[in-house]
Amino acid sequence: MAYLGHGWKALTYFVGGIVISIGQLWLFGSPSAAAYGYLARIAWRLIGLVHGYRAAKKVRPDVVFPWYSRWYGLLLIFLVAPLALAMLVRALVFQPYTIPASSMLPNLRSGDYMFAQKYVYGYSRYSLPYGLGPEHRIFGHGPERGDVVLFRTPMDPKIDYVKRVVGLPGDRIQMKSGILYLNGTAVEREPAGDFAYRSETAHAFKETLPSGRSYAIIESMDDGRGDNTREFVVPDGHYFVLGDNRDNSLDSRFDMGFIPDDNIYAKAAVVLFNSEDGSRQVSWIQ
Repeated sequence: MAYLGHGWKALTYFVGGIVISIGQLWLFGSPSAAAYGYLARIAWRLIGLVHGYRAAKKVRPDVVFPWYSRWYGLLLIFLVAPLALAMLVRALVFQPYTIPASSMLPNLRSGDYMFAQKYVYGYSRYSLPYGLGPEHRIFGHGPERGDVVLFRTPMDPKIDYVKRVVGLPGDRIQMKSGILYLNGTAVEREPAGDFAYRSETAHAFKETLPSGRSYAIIESMDDGRGDNTREFVVPDGHYFVLGDNRDNSLDSRFDMGFIPDDNIYAKAAVVLFNSEDGSRQVSWIQ
């Protein structure tokens, strides 16, 4: 359409394709629903192909084409513009992230390639590259208890971390014999079998927060370094985070400490595949 001089039609097909692609991210959780996303992309391309063919047959010999129909215009449209749009989407909407370690097992594995939603919490300091975001959060709110978040720590703001928020400002958090205590009450957990990784076999549990939100955790023992702690009181404007692999995670129980609200910039949303073994299925992150 751009080559034929139909600028608005070309823009419509371009934006429509992006909308359909983004819409697929919400359908990935169900294989049957995801199939509709692929069918929509194929149908959209076929419609564009037929439309373009019919439009080309109607072009008059004396037509004067606009600037964007020339080679430099097409270069701008098909190379520069998509690259700029991809950078904008990464900065403001979705950010890809590869899990580097096993601290979030069994929910996130080393090598998992996932997308994180940046718009959910609005925008703060690390929402933009090089910490160029606003000093304080705008257009949103902080995470909820149970969210898996991406953030930077004050002690190492150059590295992205992913952990689960278990403590909100004002909460009292403590670990006793491997059990999480929230405001003096043990968080409910129930056995969920064993979980094997590396050369170890850990015990899996289903942990349920007072809000009713549940997720899986694993631990190898009940008397490890982080299984019995002092009581932490989460200060205003900060959060307490834990890894789901409780005996193999450096988190708020240790030197990482509390995470400032402005350092949290995205919510982990969906795992697409695993780059190490290829066995991962597309799934939403609980």
